[in-house]
Amino acid sequence: MEINYLICFATALIPLIVGSIWYNPKVFGSVWMRASGVTEAQIQSGNMAFIFGLVYILGILLSFFFTSFAIHQSAVDGLFLTQPGIVDGSDQVMINFVETFHATYGDLHRSFGHGAVHGGLAAVVVALPVIAINALFERRGGKYIGVHFGYWFITFILMGGAVCELA
Repeated sequence: MEINYLICFATALIPLIVGSIWYNPKVFGSVWMRASGVTEAQIQSGNMAFIFGLVYILGILLSFFFTSFAIHQSAVDGLFLTQPGIVDGSDQVMINFVETFHATYGDLHRSFGHGAVHGGLAAVVVALPVIAINALFERRGGKYIGVHFGYWFITFILMGGAVCELA
């Protein structure tokens, strides 16, 4: 299974798109600013080109993560395609096995819904604990956790779904 780099680069835009809506003052931006203790002046003082560029690069990393987390066929590739007989072409039995596997099961669980479930799971078991642990040490409240978790929950669902369906 080859990675569709174009889809990974496209889905890396999802955190920026969702964030522009989620953290808008008319949605949850005002709640976030109060919970974080951030002022409008602080937000305006940032180098937005640098911030958006770095967010995009980090979004690319997330997209590549979801290709391996939401697409089960990549696990088979990771297991077998690094074996010497497959890499150098000398083990035709294994090469045939991998090709037959992909021909038979290559599209199994390759839907937006399946990827969205993986995205939601990643949000709950990865993003939520990371956000909550940081919030506890920073002495932030439940609103802070809720606003950030909501953003990552939606973002991960969309990224996992899009990557699983399209990549």
